[in-house]
Amino acid sequence: MKKLFFILLLGITSCANAQSLVGGQNILKTNLSSDALNNYNLTFERSLSRFMSVSLSYRKMNKQKLPLKELAKQFIQNPAIDFDNFQIGNSAITAEARFYLGVSKMSGLYLAPYARMATFDLTVPLDYTYTPASPIPNVTLPAIPMHAQLDGTIRSTSYGVYTGMQFQLLTKLVLDLWIVGGHYGTSNGKLIFVAPNGTPALALTELKKTIDQTKTTPFNLTTSTTSNGIVTDTEGPWAGIRGLGVTIGFRF
Repeated sequence: MKKLFFILLLGITSCANAQSLVGGQNILKTNLSSDALNNYNLTFERSLSRFMSVSLSYRKMNKQKLPLKELAKQFIQNPAIDFDNFQIGNSAITAEARFYLGVSKMSGLYLAPYARMATFDLTVPLDYTYTPASPIPNVTLPAIPMHAQLDGTIRSTSYGVYTGMQFQLLTKLVLDLWIVGGHYGTSNGKLIFVAPNGTPALALTELKKTIDQTKTTPFNLTTSTTSNGIVTDTEGPWAGIRGLGVTIGFRF
C-alpha cells in the first residue's frame, strides 16, 4: 500500500513538473524577420486568461542607408534629393492585446488590436544650384552647385489590428507567426538645415524653392527660411502593414 502511494505521489509530481515546463504566464520573444533587417526588437507577452494576453514591445534600428530606395522614390518625388545617401533610423513602442481562439493559453490563432508610437530619424541630402547676383547689369553669372543636408525627426501615432498564430515548441520554445494586418494614424515632424557661415541669403532662397518642389502626397511640407538656415515642417497620415513576421520566444 505504501509502495502504491509512493508511486502515485511520484506520478503526480512528475505531471506537475511537466505542466510547469510547458506552462508559464510570460513569453519573451524577438521577431527574426525584423532582426534580419537590423531592426532589432524585443516583446514581452503576459497571459491574463485562457483566451487573452497583453504585450509590450520595443524596436530600434540605428540610422542607416534607406532600405527599399526605389519604393521611397514613389512617395518622395524630387530629383534634387540624393537617395543614395539618404539615411533613416527608427524606434517604436507597441502595446497590444491578443484574443486567442485556441484552447490553450497564448496558443493558436489570435486577433490582436494594437497601438504604436514611433520616431523616425532622418538625414536628407539635397544637391541644388543658385545663381549669384551680378554686379554688372545685364550680365548673368554662372550657377553655383550647392549641397545641403536636412536632419530631423518624424513622430507617428497609429492604431491597427493584425492576425497570427502562435505555437508551443519543445518545452519552453514558442513560435509566433504574424499573418497579416495593418495600422493607420497621424504623423508630424521637423527637418532642419543649419547653413555654414557665409552662406548667401539667395542660396537659402533657392534651397527653399528646391524643397518646395518636393511632391510627398499625402504628406504636407511647409518650409521657411531662418536667419541661419531652413526649417521644414511635415504632417500627414501614417499607415503601415504588419505581417509575414517570424517570431521566436521563450516561455516562463
